[in-house]
Amino acid sequence: MKILVVAELLEGKVRKTTLSAITLARQLAASGGSYDVLVLGEGARGAAEELKGYGAGKLICVEIGGGYLCEKYAPTVAAQAKEGSYEALIATSSAYGKDLMARVAAKLGAGVAPDVADAKAEGGKVSYRRAMFAGNAFGNLSVGTPVQVITPRQSDFEAAEPSGGESTLVEAPYVDDPLASKVKFEKLEAVKSERPELSEAEVVVAGGRALKSAENFQKVLEPLVDALGAAMGASRAACDAGYVSNDLQVGQTGKVVAPKLYIAVGISGAIQHLAGMKGSKVIVAINKDKEAPIAQVADYYMAADLFQIVPELTQAVQGLKS
Repeated sequence: MKILVVAELLEGKVRKTTLSAITLARQLAASGGSYDVLVLGEGARGAAEELKGYGAGKLICVEIGGGYLCEKYAPTVAAQAKEGSYEALIATSSAYGKDLMARVAAKLGAGVAPDVADAKAEGGKVSYRRAMFAGNAFGNLSVGTPVQVITPRQSDFEAAEPSGGESTLVEAPYVDDPLASKVKFEKLEAVKSERPELSEAEVVVAGGRALKSAENFQKVLEPLVDALGAAMGASRAACDAGYVSNDLQVGQTGKVVAPKLYIAVGISGAIQHLAGMKGSKVIVAINKDKEAPIAQVADYYMAADLFQIVPELTQAVQGLKS
């Protein structure tokens, strides 16, 4: 299989989502295939330098200024797919990957394997495994079109590590499309934080409705978040109550995370929340209710008052660090 990985950039830097896509590409190419990486956007050449040691045959750079627009990117990705006769295109199932790759698939007449959790090659075909019903069941699917588009979930594929060697950098042209002139990029409003990005953090501390107020998130939860150098998350109930902004929501309709350590504070564990975090390596839950659903997935469960335990835990962490 000849594979093209579509990189995701932010402010001219390669996002960690790209490394998860490379992991799947390596997995599919292990039986004799190969993969290249397409880096497109503002600062594409500089970003491609970051990926030189990740084992791609080629790093194809396309400089596109003016901010991300699907109508500008999709024609270029589709053109590169055709020119290189690629059989599979991969981009991680982030907001970027979902938006872009659906348009690319339509242009190529390609079948799509979305939100993939695993892939297995058998008898000359690849079977993809994906979660359904909020992660309560898994289904297997295959794509029958000559070109297939795959969007793996970042939480199910470890970020690739450099594998040595140096890929060849190739510059390619931007492909214009009449649709692009009908859409204008105005601005990007991004939340700036000194904390790690929620979907890429190795440690996540998430709070639920049991914290009771935005003030308690600040006074009780944030000191623990900062002591651990973690990202902060929240349940949908906490976000809907206005305790924190919606971009911190973890769950089926929020962000899917799979950190090394996930600490759930005052979260009961609704099925939609569990779907977004149960891939975490170690799960610690703090909740007064011994029968809360999150107890079924937690590695360590503390049936205690969060307003007492969390400050004690924060002090313990700070003491260890000092």
